Amino acid sequence: MSLGNTIKILSIIIPTFNEHENIIKLVNQLFQLEMEYEKEIIIVDDDSHDGTASLVREYSKVDRRIRLISRFGRSGLASAIKEGILCASGDLIAVLDADGQHEPTTLLTAIEKLRNDSLDIVIGSRFLNKSIIKGLTSKRKSGSSIANYLARVSLNNSYKDLTDFMSGFILLKRDASIEFIKQIDVNGFKFLYELLSLSKGKLKIMEIPLFFKERKFGSSKLDLAVVWDFLISLIHTFSQRLMPRRAVSFALVGSFGVIVQMTTIYCLLALTALEFETLLPIGVIFAATSNFIINNALTFRSNKLKGLKFYIGLMKFLIVSSLPIIANVGIASLFYNQFSANTFLSQLAGIIVVFIWNYAASSKVVWNN
Repeated sequence: MSLGNTIKILSIIIPTFNEHENIIKLVNQLFQLEMEYEKEIIIVDDDSHDGTASLVREYSKVDRRIRLISRFGRSGLASAIKEGILCASGDLIAVLDADGQHEPTTLLTAIEKLRNDSLDIVIGSRFLNKSIIKGLTSKRKSGSSIANYLARVSLNNSYKDLTDFMSGFILLKRDASIEFIKQIDVNGFKFLYELLSLSKGKLKIMEIPLFFKERKFGSSKLDLAVVWDFLISLIHTFSQRLMPRRAVSFALVGSFGVIVQMTTIYCLLALTALEFETLLPIGVIFAATSNFIINNALTFRSNKLKGLKFYIGLMKFLIVSSLPIIANVGIASLFYNQFSANTFLSQLAGIIVVFIWNYAASSKVVWNN
């Protein structure tokens, strides 16, 4: 069957979470843009509780160029963008934030740049000389500068001249990028950073100045979890992606557990007359509990346990960890008695031995992942 003349489609992916006041205005502005491409707007909503999905669903009944992906039980910016792109029909795909801070007309400049310079990706940068920033506080600017510096030194040298690795404004050719996009870890930090990390300099990219406006409604999604994700992304990239991201996060939390365990034991050694071997199980249990709490909040937050499930999960975690706890105590005690009276090395020996078991078993049994 002949398909006849194919239509040139621009797919625009907009991830949303509580953007009821912003989304329709942005959609209308995008539809008003005059271009040779048919527009397809895909809204990927992460179970907003302000009626965003319902509003978009009603609008899509009037204008079939709008599609809604309403997500339940999964969330995250990188995964929302990836899911939207994989569902897109267009050969050109744009990604925009839903908060109205990106000037829609910048898309026209990006399309022209992509075609004239035979590029794979165009990034809207907040930090070029001609960029205008009205929507970033001085604190956010400083944070972005640090994040961009760390991103630059962690990525392939081909991308060293880029200025905004955290941008939410992207235009890309599907064919050039799709194989890398399929590999993006949905628990990653920023979609663009993950794409650049995976592509290892193979994509031809340039930036254009971005007019970054003030947010009129809603609030920024930047929080501790976002900062944590960026730290994990950096470690993941620097380590050549040898371990799964969640294993990296689990290991980092485990490092904090080491501090909790040792602090607990040394405080008790100073405050009581009890022996090191007597206090060791207490320190290990304290560390395991703190590890569970942090992993639940950060590493496995897409499967986060709440209410009664939190306490059941804690019990499961301690049970799953019981064999490693025994091994931790046993190996540490053996090392302490047979090899070295150094309490630091003794504890470290036990901690290293049980890491792999803890990650694999708790991922499956506690968080069902």
